[in-house]
Order: sequence, then structure tokens, then C-alpha cells
Amino acid sequence: MSEILLPTFAAIAFPNIDPVIFTLGPLSVHWYGLGYVAGILFAWWYAKKLVSNPRLWANNTPPMKPTDLDDFVMWAALGVVLGGRIGYILFYDFARYIAHPLDVFKVWEGGMSFHGGMLGTILAMVLFARSRRINVYSMLDIVAAGVPVGLGLVRMTNFINSELWGRPTDVPWGIVFPTGGPFVRHPSQLYEAALEGLVLFAILAILIFYGRKLKCPRFIGGTFVMLYGLSRIFVEFFREPDAQLGYLYGGWLTMGMVLSVPMVLVGLTFILSARNPEVATGR
Repeated sequence: MSEILLPTFAAIAFPNIDPVIFTLGPLSVHWYGLGYVAGILFAWWYAKKLVSNPRLWANNTPPMKPTDLDDFVMWAALGVVLGGRIGYILFYDFARYIAHPLDVFKVWEGGMSFHGGMLGTILAMVLFARSRRINVYSMLDIVAAGVPVGLGLVRMTNFINSELWGRPTDVPWGIVFPTGGPFVRHPSQLYEAALEGLVLFAILAILIFYGRKLKCPRFIGGTFVMLYGLSRIFVEFFREPDAQLGYLYGGWLTMGMVLSVPMVLVGLTFILSARNPEVATGR
């Protein structure tokens, strides 16, 4: 599908923020990496606050102790990083890494998949929860509650890196990205930061603190999975597909959409099947 060259005018100038925060000898600290670190630390802190509030949980009994989350944070970090990297390789650019296997280790060049990171984190959660005899669904709920903040931060760093930009557009808030050719494009990274980050976090917080939905194991986790899938499918209509994949069908279907549809279905199933054990026992 050929692109139409649009006027090289952007209502919003690209900020040209250096992707490298600082360099110390051979070590370079990037905004992208900091986004992951800050997101994981926030989710850890937020999860500890939630499990420290018995009123949020069925029978006023949190499913785990704050110290359990201290031990889990390293498991989560490994699940996110390894799952995200492996997922990107398998889902988005397998041919490249088969041809150049050492590129697998060049994580500073980007190349992370949310869907892979999610699967990696779920595997870490299941293994950890079973080792501590924690309800797996409650573990999913507590982790999902804080994840949107990290998603929003990482999408912001995608914007700073001038990567994963949107399709050509003539909207007044379009941007000419340094790596996006002479096109005015949707700032789709900011769309994702708003939907997957701010909006999703706010919805989950309302359900937790006002709806008391942590009392229903897998409701919060299911809501996160479903709403992320819907948000990602929506933004994919504005986001430029990966160059090595392009559109999978009809000039509109992308790999991001394909991977998100099962999330919507699984999330909806979790929501509909979630039950409050206090109600089930007549309390």
C-alpha cells in the first residue's frame, strides 16, 4: 500500500529529547530503560499498598504479605524483560534474529513486545504463586493493578526515541518524526500512553477502591487484559505497522491486532466468571 506524501508541516514540533539521559564511561542510561525500571518499581510499591489494606479483600484477608511482593519483584522484572524480548523476536522479527543471532542481545536498540512481556510475567506469577501457595488469580489482580503506569511511561519513551510512530495524517496535532520520513504522522505512542497508561490505571483504581473488585479474584486482572486488548486494537488503526511485517490483510490488519483479540476474549471470560467468596458464603 503506497503512502501519500503529506505537507511537511506539523502543528506540534517534535521535542528532540536526547534518548540518552547521561553517559558514564561505557555505560549509557536511556529513557527507555528508565521507563521499564520506574514502571516495575511503581507496580511493586502500589501492590504493597493494596495488600496492606485488608478492607479491599474478601473476608478482610489479603492473599499475600507485602514481603512476598519484595521477593516477587525480581521474578516480575525477569518475566517482563525476557518475555518481552523473546516475544518480539518470535512475533515481529524472527527472520532477522535467525540471520543475525547475536542481535538478540542488543536490547539497547529496542525490540520489546508487550504481549511477550505479559506472557513472561504471567509465567513468573504462576510459578511464584504456586511456590508460596498464593491464589494465582489474586496475584494476577495485584500485578495488573499497577502495570498501566509502566506501560504509559514506556510509550512516552517510545515517543522520545522517535519509534513506533503512527500512520501519515493531516490532523492538526500530527508530527514529523526524525526517523519517520517526510510525513506528518499520528503521535500514536502518545495515544497508547494515554489509553494504556492513564485511562486504564484510573479505571482499575476506581474498580478497586470504589467497586471493591479485588474481592472478586480475576476481575481486575480480566479487566486489565480486556481493556488493554481493546485499546491496542483501537490504536493500531493509527499506528504504522512494523516495516518487516506490514499489514497482514486488507491494508488494515496488523500483528498487534491479531495478538490482542485473544486478550479481549480471555479478559471478558475472567470478568464474567469472577465471584466474591463473601457473597457465595452468604456473608
